[in-house]
Amino acid sequence: MRVKLVVVLAATGMLVSACGDKDAQRAQADANASGFVPPSVTSRLDFGASMERRFRTLDRNADDRITKEELPAPNARIKAFDRNKDGVITAIEWSEGTLAWFDRMDLNHDGTVTSEERAESRKR
Repeated sequence: MRVKLVVVLAATGMLVSACGDKDAQRAQADANASGFVPPSVTSRLDFGASMERRFRTLDRNADDRITKEELPAPNARIKAFDRNKDGVITAIEWSEGTLAWFDRMDLNHDGTVTSEERAESRKR
């Protein structure tokens, strides 16, 4: 009877310790997952549409032009879209500028920008 009790206790101990390992593994997996950012892939078409929506948001008076008063803050990248340097960014200047920006991020020139390409282009 005592031998059976010892065997049962030993088996229970092994099961409990195995659960503890699984709990530790689960906790580690949860910790790893909390910092996970899934990779993204953006096509040129999707990027262009997103930038078009951004233009419409910035163009508060809907005159198809973004003036310095409509810019949220001084932004050198957006100001660079003003090709003729008249202080106004037209819809065409915006479109050409944002698509050129996309093309600079598309390091392998496949028509999509991955999160890795985006990070690498920021370093440059």
